[in-house]
Amino acid sequence: MINLLLILSLVWSVLSVNQQHSTPPNILLVLSDDQDTELHGLHPLHQTMQLFSMYGTQFSNAFTSTPICCPSRASLLTGQYAHNHMTFNNSLTGGCNGQLWREKLEPRALPALLQKHGYQTFFAGKYLNQYKGDKVPPGWHEFHGLHGNSRYYNYTLRENTKNVSYTDTYLTDLLSERAAAFFRNTAQKERQKPFFAMISPPAAHEPFTPAPRHAGSFAHVLALRTPSFNAPVTVDEMMTNLVAVLNETQYLRNTYIIYTSDNGYHLGQFAQPFDKRQPYETDIKVPLLILGPGVPASVKLHIPVSLLDLAPTILEWAGLSVPDYIDGRSFKDDLLRVNVNVQNMNNTLQPYHQRTLLIEYWGEGNDDTYNPLCPGQRSDHLAQCTLVAECHCQDSCNNTYTCVRDFRYNLDRIYCEFQDFENFVEAYDLARDPYQLHNIGFDLLSIERAMYGILLKNLTKCASKACHV
Repeated sequence: MINLLLILSLVWSVLSVNQQHSTPPNILLVLSDDQDTELHGLHPLHQTMQLFSMYGTQFSNAFTSTPICCPSRASLLTGQYAHNHMTFNNSLTGGCNGQLWREKLEPRALPALLQKHGYQTFFAGKYLNQYKGDKVPPGWHEFHGLHGNSRYYNYTLRENTKNVSYTDTYLTDLLSERAAAFFRNTAQKERQKPFFAMISPPAAHEPFTPAPRHAGSFAHVLALRTPSFNAPVTVDEMMTNLVAVLNETQYLRNTYIIYTSDNGYHLGQFAQPFDKRQPYETDIKVPLLILGPGVPASVKLHIPVSLLDLAPTILEWAGLSVPDYIDGRSFKDDLLRVNVNVQNMNNTLQPYHQRTLLIEYWGEGNDDTYNPLCPGQRSDHLAQCTLVAECHCQDSCNNTYTCVRDFRYNLDRIYCEFQDFENFVEAYDLARDPYQLHNIGFDLLSIERAMYGILLKNLTKCASKACHV
């Protein structure tokens, strides 16, 4: 096993000084699948957390804009809300890898922009749920894209010009090997060019298959029993390996490393078995860890950010202008303004920390999502009803909502409106009620509800800088 402590000392030696580089920085983005923060989803990643906690910045208020895989990934790649990129769920009919995406959005997404400006681009892992691998998406010089949704064995990858099937090779290990080979090859042949590498392992998405060497590692670990309860990740070795190879190839001193997930996850909260899709912190809050040139070390940063913000931030790191069609807002300058004194980072939100984020989701329930093995009728329009979850359905047609995640001085709140026949409203004061047990939606003053309603109406139609509330 790689000695991370040695790597940590090397990282500190190259990152402790805010160095100026004549060449654009390299960027490594690691995107896990269905990894939460609220239920301690990062705890198994001991070495990764040690790396970022000592030498990087941890964002405590990072959110997905849509808590489901394909829309969230589309938002990360485009910097746009789902109501603009039109990927509403994980199905083809819902826009996942659909015609609009392939013809209009992919050609101007983050990897294409970076490639156009001289970056060597690399992708390995899960791309979009409906990607089937007939060709490499635009923007990637080297591509190892998984066909369909996350799995660990018996999968097919689009490996550049051809599809290759694997039976007994553990996918996370293969992705780590492909990425390490890319770093080494680029160092030898394209040293003068910066790179953008995106690694998207299947972990921690079901079917939760561990590598043989990790079988049984969490056999005695129970799902976290939060107050809302009932009312195995193998990315750590990959991260350590990639950091070691970056150091070996002398890329480390000029590389930003980002670790995040497409959405969170719940395990029994509000009597729901296991999934995402809901407007609760377990599902919408995601890990976000960053280290690199000029990034504050040993800092836990409380500024509210969205996965939308990664694209404009990366573009600014690369020295490029942010296109007008991007909805996200770069936090590059926020990082530069942060005082690295950790004591100053544990106070209340600073003025530039105030922000309002949009969370939007479209319930998938329809005639086609009916499962005859579970109770109910086709007309109920329930979805994600499985025997594994004892037919506790995870979604429905009336689980369509928009939320304002509201950060202001002395205010930490979420307000949600559902598109159903009841005009249902949910709102929670997260400062006083972090587990979201007491719905204050109908207790708010009428003027407050009206203002939130107007804000939601504007945000759900916003584009570009109009989204920067």
